[in-house]
Amino acid sequence: MIKDLLLVGLGGGVGSMLRLLTSRVSARFISSDWALVGTFIANIVGCFLIGLLAGWLLPNMGKNESLSLLLITGFCGGYTTFSAFASENLQLWQSGNTFLFILYIFFSITLGVLAVWGGFKLN
Repeated sequence: MIKDLLLVGLGGGVGSMLRLLTSRVSARFISSDWALVGTFIANIVGCFLIGLLAGWLLPNMGKNESLSLLLITGFCGGYTTFSAFASENLQLWQSGNTFLFILYIFFSITLGVLAVWGGFKLN
């Protein structure tokens, strides 16, 4: 159990650091006005990585539970950020940006599911 916790913690820590870098880079090179761009990118890339890991890497490595805990539960769990997604949507709703609110939810979910599927299909 301790080993599992350490693997998830290590992966989650690295994923969280990469999440911060994704936000900072997207703010610098895409738009500093829309903080949700970094969240959107992290969530879509994270969905793709989960699909890639679950669909190709882990099955080819013998369904290694430790690697799954490190990479999927830890890293991808730390990198993607549903709580930030939910908070940003609430802010859009409360500020009256109904169209952007709907668009952000629609594209995040649709592209997220397609990214997981795409990752699975790369096997």
